[in-house]
Amino acid sequence: MVHAISVLGSTGSIGRQSLDVAEKMGVRVCALTAGSNVARMAQQCRLFRPKLAVMSTQELAQELEAELADPAVRVLWGEEGLIAAATMEEADCVITAVVGMLGLKPTLAAIRARKRIGLANKETLVCAGELVMAEAEKYGAQIVPVDSEHSAIFQCLMGVRDRSEIRRLILTCSGGPFFGKTREELARVTKADALRHPNWKMGAKITIDCATLMNKGLEVIEAMRLYSLPLEKVDVVIHRQSIVHSLVELRDGAVLAQLGVPDMRLPIQLALTYPNRGERPVERLSLTQMPPLTFCEPDLENFPCLALARRCAETGGNSCAVMNGANEAAVALYLADKIGFYEIYRLVQHAVDSVPFLAHPDLEQILESDALARQSVAESFARIEASK
Repeated sequence: MVHAISVLGSTGSIGRQSLDVAEKMGVRVCALTAGSNVARMAQQCRLFRPKLAVMSTQELAQELEAELADPAVRVLWGEEGLIAAATMEEADCVITAVVGMLGLKPTLAAIRARKRIGLANKETLVCAGELVMAEAEKYGAQIVPVDSEHSAIFQCLMGVRDRSEIRRLILTCSGGPFFGKTREELARVTKADALRHPNWKMGAKITIDCATLMNKGLEVIEAMRLYSLPLEKVDVVIHRQSIVHSLVELRDGAVLAQLGVPDMRLPIQLALTYPNRGERPVERLSLTQMPPLTFCEPDLENFPCLALARRCAETGGNSCAVMNGANEAAVALYLADKIGFYEIYRLVQHAVDSVPFLAHPDLEQILESDALARQSVAESFARIEASK
């Protein structure tokens, strides 16, 4: 069992739930990192007394330092601070709950420091999965997924002795807030509609990704990397109830599934207790009171982001990094009320088609591809604005 943790992205949804689990388990918190929420970070520092607190900028770090007025808490900022938090000697596990490419370098640093990784930052594996998994094997770092779907697969595979027995992984998808809507209806949806997820309470970016189904596309790529499987062995089904968190079909036809209430504290706790299990941190699932479970195929025509993600996964190289960077930039524009729902897909598709392809990118080329993708989105958006 883990005894001390660093939480990267502590003020976000996964970060806050990780701290809740840590507090109930009596796990010490060594380091916390956040983006811009100084008030919440100060509150967390007073409660958990970490040795290190990190903000995104020097100005925010200075604001936090003044707010805390506590010399026992060292305050840093930026990428250097994230890496310091990820490599703290006392921490035996790093929960990577930051959103986006920001998590890549700290995750690699934690792996090289031989930490257990409680991975909640899917973009790390989407953009540089082959590199990350190779580093984990080289340094003997254990990666335990915190995403509910990948934690479900991880749990199912505990009973599979030989990975060659896997016929396919089946990721479940709630369908988001717009399940069943037509293209015409989707053209009129609002940001408030998109942020109203039916089953989960999450951060804004991932909630929009759920609405477009891009989140499930990212998870397909993540599953390929985590479990060293080809694209054709990773499928998606719509499961509106979010009770079956994912499934594994074996070559003899047996299907293993992990069921539970939709609450992230269960996979978070497992990341801290694996290979053992702690006392239940969430409400018990009642089989007699839960709704009927339904499954159907995803609508790739009206939600094309999932198909685009699968195309990038098949292409390989830097395609996934380009797609992810463009999606982050496009979703930011959408959340700022600057583009419509379908323009997210159009901007990402254009970036994927226009940024030069690299078959075997190294880390610097992955980061450059990410930058070029964001630049492509900015330029496309500028053209849209100029044509109005």
